[in-house]
Amino acid sequence: MFEIGQEEIDAVAEVINAQRMFRYSDPEAGRAYACEARIKEMLGCSESLIVTSGTAALICGLVGIGVGPGDEVIVPAYTWLASAGAVLAVGAIPVLADVDETLTLDPVDFERRIGPRSKAVIPVHMAGRPADMDRIVDVAKTRGIAVLEDSCQAVGGSYKGRRLATIGDAGAFSFNVYKNISCGEGGALMTNNRQIYERALYYHDMGSAFRGHSLTEPEFLGNTYRMNEIQAAVLFVQLGRLDGILAQLRERRDWIRDAILAADAPLMLSPSADIAGDCGLHVSFLFETVEARIRFSERAAELGCKLSSPIDSGKHVYTKWSTLLERKVGVHPRMNPFLWPANQDCRIANLTADCCPRTLDLLARTTTVGVGLDQKREACEAVADSLCRAARDADAKPK
Repeated sequence: MFEIGQEEIDAVAEVINAQRMFRYSDPEAGRAYACEARIKEMLGCSESLIVTSGTAALICGLVGIGVGPGDEVIVPAYTWLASAGAVLAVGAIPVLADVDETLTLDPVDFERRIGPRSKAVIPVHMAGRPADMDRIVDVAKTRGIAVLEDSCQAVGGSYKGRRLATIGDAGAFSFNVYKNISCGEGGALMTNNRQIYERALYYHDMGSAFRGHSLTEPEFLGNTYRMNEIQAAVLFVQLGRLDGILAQLRERRDWIRDAILAADAPLMLSPSADIAGDCGLHVSFLFETVEARIRFSERAAELGCKLSSPIDSGKHVYTKWSTLLERKVGVHPRMNPFLWPANQDCRIANLTADCCPRTLDLLARTTTVGVGLDQKREACEAVADSLCRAARDADAKPK
């Protein structure tokens, strides 16, 4: 979370004083409804549903699309485990695909991984970076595959002027404490497809059939992923802060990038599918070899610049998904989708630690520096200067 203050405290106090903490306590003035309305207005989508987490939003989206046992969903090999876990939660099987130099789903490898049971793809706008949605959507439409955007790490970002999470058939946000706006824990599903929305609405609330919703989809028993009014009160305020936060982050990112480009240092900025729509959380660099990245990072650390490499980001790297690679899903074996007869023709055998080597190579050759919301221009330019110096020193160092 980048910014929170008295306005959020007052909003929570108002909900508690009114003693209306359940999202359906007041259908006319509930904070959950207000959040959904604000999201629709901000993003320009027709439907929005706030839920308990980004994972819940992905699960509801997959249910809305109609994904289930016997289906495969293509997921990038660099993302949080939940992107693949949500697929298993609806009884389907994830198929991993490589990322490209942007560290988002490679459209070419996505198409190569499509099989006869592929039902959907989950492009992930990882660490605020937009995926190449034009090419991904084109492939998906041609092959009859649904697109569920995982925008959990890119809330408010955009691609060629369109807000992320509204370009595919549906999209998901996360509002946990590590995101650019947060209500502690929470998520949202966005779509322009009424059928997807209605199915997701049923699934997110086991009691939906008794709420008096005006729906056309047949009723079915779902789960319980409702957000409460205390969280929604915080989220409503945070949504109002979002565009200002993004503007500040992007400005500071550009100060760093522009200073590096002007210095003409031996330092290659990572490519982007749309740098203007990138959320501005990081500035990333791509090196020809892992050794070159390490030399640069070590010298930058000596100069006071803390860098990180995505290869070291733990459960965001598919080789660290031990529960997935070892087929450990659920406590009862009969609840494990990997063992279901309906999934035995899916490409379960392809889920191995060596299935996406290009992803591992790119992650290991990339390093990033974080962008601070309140950094002054002088501080950003000082960071850029240190990075350029580190690049020159590392380049001159004997190999």
